Amino acid sequence: MPSHVPIQDSARSNPGENPGEPNEPNDAVDAIGADDPLGRERAHLASSRTALRAMRHDVESLDITDVTGNWVNAKILAAEIDDRIKALSDLADTPLFFGRLDYLHAPGGEVAEGAGGEQFYIGRRHVHDAEGDPMVIDWRAPVSQPFYRASRTAPLDVRLRRRFGYTGGDLTAYEDEYLTDPPEGTQEPGTSSKLLQSEIERPRVGPMRDIVATIQPEQDEIVRADITGSVCVQGAPGTGKTAVGLHRVAYLLYAHRERLARTGTLVIGPNRSFLQYIEQVLPALGELQVKQATVDDLVAHVEVRGTDSAAAATVKGDARMAEVLRRAVRSGIRMPTEPVMVVRGSRRWRVPVYELEEIVGELAERDIRYGAAHDALPQRIAHAVLVQMERAGEAPDDRVQDAVARNSAVKAAVKSCWPAVDPARTVLRLLSDPDFLAASADGLLDADEQKTILWAKPARGLASAKWSAADAVLIDEAYDLVQRTPSLGHVVLDEAQDLSPMQYRAVGRRCSTGSATVLGDLAQGTTPWATASWAEALAHLGKPEATVEELTAGFRVPREVIAYATRLLPQIAPGLAPATSVREAAGTMSVREVGEGALDAAVLAACDTALEQEGSVGLIAADARIPVLGAALDAAGHRYVSPGEETSAEARLTLVPASLAKGLEYDYVVLDEPAAVVDGEPDPRTGLRRLYVCLTRAVSGLAVLHTAPLPAALSTP
Repeated sequence: MPSHVPIQDSARSNPGENPGEPNEPNDAVDAIGADDPLGRERAHLASSRTALRAMRHDVESLDITDVTGNWVNAKILAAEIDDRIKALSDLADTPLFFGRLDYLHAPGGEVAEGAGGEQFYIGRRHVHDAEGDPMVIDWRAPVSQPFYRASRTAPLDVRLRRRFGYTGGDLTAYEDEYLTDPPEGTQEPGTSSKLLQSEIERPRVGPMRDIVATIQPEQDEIVRADITGSVCVQGAPGTGKTAVGLHRVAYLLYAHRERLARTGTLVIGPNRSFLQYIEQVLPALGELQVKQATVDDLVAHVEVRGTDSAAAATVKGDARMAEVLRRAVRSGIRMPTEPVMVVRGSRRWRVPVYELEEIVGELAERDIRYGAAHDALPQRIAHAVLVQMERAGEAPDDRVQDAVARNSAVKAAVKSCWPAVDPARTVLRLLSDPDFLAASADGLLDADEQKTILWAKPARGLASAKWSAADAVLIDEAYDLVQRTPSLGHVVLDEAQDLSPMQYRAVGRRCSTGSATVLGDLAQGTTPWATASWAEALAHLGKPEATVEELTAGFRVPREVIAYATRLLPQIAPGLAPATSVREAAGTMSVREVGEGALDAAVLAACDTALEQEGSVGLIAADARIPVLGAALDAAGHRYVSPGEETSAEARLTLVPASLAKGLEYDYVVLDEPAAVVDGEPDPRTGLRRLYVCLTRAVSGLAVLHTAPLPAALSTP
């Protein structure tokens, strides 16, 4: 660890504590004496905020009246200006910069004898003064990278790294780490950063916030990985995998803005509550154009009104269904039995059966998209006619070929050989017609599996069909078999361990020509079809070459809590390394059994105790228990919100169904009846994984209350 000087704040800053402090090029800063370094930093913060307001004012003052040639361009430019104005917003309670680097030499320049170094303030966005000189450097810039990577053993030409402490938006303290030639009196290596630790352990109130001030070296390597490669992050609870994925998007947009502006980016989360929880992270970093969606949003070709049994959903999500669908889509292809006769004027042109067979056979063997082949077939037949015309001495052009392709005889041949396919109707028939399913699934699904996915009561048509979420994924696959799905430049897939192979394929289609960042934890897979291994998942995604990184150092969950939850790992994910916690705060944890009929009152009392502390409180319970606990909270006059809704000073308690707890975090968690959480899932392993998720949502304290016996793994130390 690098050397440190003690944290300095307004009450403790001492004259002359930082000899050799570099001079600031700012009049407001220069007016403050060198014996008041905290005052100088506050003055630089004030000057930076003034500069940011000036940058925003400059954009707001732009007159584009005579710049654009038409109203369309004017509207596009106005929208871009509006986004730029929003990106330059100064958030009053968010630090404009959180660190400073003092380099020994000017980065990237030649080292002249006697030349001094340079000083850079590291923040969430770039800020420059009226002359264009930087006052704050974007954390994504190359010159900022040593803030996260530099160490005493590899200082990267950094003399001093300074971290700042804030209360709200006010700069209140700083802490220095000398990476080369520490002054006398500084602490020895091995002392951790108090400001860094306090920022990590700051109470969680409201939506998820960025971790830009606390990114660790192993996280930074993932964030800055090259866009040409895909990355999979296996992260234990509290290791920051979600934040790493979001910051990777922000970094890629900074480093490859023009490329991703053309191709697009997307963040995919498990549910709407989760997306609401994370939606403020990227805007806080100045990125406003990243879309967010769930997998259900991606495949919303039909309205989902039905549900599947766990067995049916598992079969429908199996990768074998891709081949079943391919066969179903192509089942209508027929070899021609009659020649095509095209009449043009007084001439008749005949395409014989054998030539038509060659055309249809070639298209079938090429295995191109069904719709593309359907569009190509009339042109191929027309081309065969044009060859005959040329042999007869005519000189047809492209217009003639198009006219022949639209000829009624050609259209009839195409309809007979390669009929148009409606993806939703194909899936409807597959799930309703036992004979059609048997023909399409022959050698792929056995009789019991076919029976499992067949609808007991076939729908009369598309409008009356009660599609399930798994059906929608099948329809999406069918759509892609007919017409290629457009690809984005980069996709972040969070909580990926819960996806079925068919869902992975749906996501993979959205980044087939781009890259992906896959985030998840195999131990937190809470679906019967949950991912068995990342190698298998990445193959289904179409990214088998992706690099798999593992994060095991937790920054959120207290040691006692993660150790308690880790007791479940041998049963739910025996191959994973146990997570560790680097939190210095011990946190609190209690497990208490209460008598029959006293559980509701005990849970409310535990919530009252948690609310006496600073921060957010999550009451997590099995989904079936939510109405009962909601009624109890209402009767007791407790104000609470649902997952995804923003907490406030008046409502710091969130009532969380266990099925929606994944990815969320609260300072204090009250967990109601673990046995009910386990029993609420279709099988014991999935239930224990759901319980593992619920146990690891706590940041500062966990209280477990139960009447029923605990799972055996938790009962035994």
